[in-house]
Amino acid sequence: MDINKIQNLKNQAISGILEAKSEKELENLRISYLGRKGSLTQILKEIPSLAPEERAETGRLVNDVKKAIEDTLNSQRVTFQQSSSLEKEWLDVTAPGKRPALGHLHLITQTINEITAIFQKIGFKRVRYPEVEWDWYAFEGLNMPKNHPARDEWETFFIENLENKKRGLGILTPHTSSGQLREMEQTKPPLRMLNIAKCYRRQSDASHAPMFYQFEGLVVGKNIAITHLKGTLDYFAKQYFGPNRLTRIRPFHFQFTEPSFEFDVTCIVCGGKGKLTNGQRCKVCKEGWMELGGSGMVHPIVLKNGGIDPNKYTGFAWGWGVERLFMMKYGIDDIRLLFSSDLRFLKQF
Repeated sequence: MDINKIQNLKNQAISGILEAKSEKELENLRISYLGRKGSLTQILKEIPSLAPEERAETGRLVNDVKKAIEDTLNSQRVTFQQSSSLEKEWLDVTAPGKRPALGHLHLITQTINEITAIFQKIGFKRVRYPEVEWDWYAFEGLNMPKNHPARDEWETFFIENLENKKRGLGILTPHTSSGQLREMEQTKPPLRMLNIAKCYRRQSDASHAPMFYQFEGLVVGKNIAITHLKGTLDYFAKQYFGPNRLTRIRPFHFQFTEPSFEFDVTCIVCGGKGKLTNGQRCKVCKEGWMELGGSGMVHPIVLKNGGIDPNKYTGFAWGWGVERLFMMKYGIDDIRLLFSSDLRFLKQF
């Protein structure tokens, strides 16, 4: 059998396949070369009649040619399919590209920035003190000696193998009030401090988290009175919640302030009426007021522990939760949403 004839058949077939303009033309070429009556099929039928020494070499050559033709057919078929798919997709090359999704500051960070901006307008200095604190700063120096029942409220995390002979055990700070003593040690009156930091307590439910943010305010100077406390916090409430919000203070007890107060603002849902427009009782506040947090006049013992003479200076302080403030402003009833990664919620703020 003429070997050159087989090689020419291969070259002719591959050339024709590569020049084909459609899948239908490819199928016709496949039938022409590999079909039951195709050119290469006819050659295969002649192989059994060849001499034994010629049969093996010719058989190998024909099989190689057949594989080369099949591979080229398959490759061209894939090319046509891809081209057809692209033609079906409309593409306007002049259309503007899609901008990548942009993130934004977390809603807690936004709230911290807003709180900071409000107090900076009236002369408060933003500070931050350690999250890993000594017992003395968090409790003893704030007029809560060892085994004092007032400590139970804070459900503190203690750190193993961390103790200072003078300052006591190491803890994760349960409140930002520890910053009061540190600020008084470093700054002489008059002082206006805003301490915003993470706090830790062994609490976890719809309204509490084991880690949360708190902001602490401290003002110390001569002749500082309760009227200054009420005026400062009233200013903040109107700036943050809106000019129509009313505030009030109620007597309370905190070990590190005397006298002490809870600070309330009128409810954002019912407008301070305690009832909704349909006449039903407001489920958020029940009586028209919402508690922001604790405040009071700095206890003379705390001033003394901070190195300030309580006979010359007085001051006031407060400590409120950042998350609580945000939840009250927007009517959110589950603190765990603030720490979730649900973009459906986070994108709203």
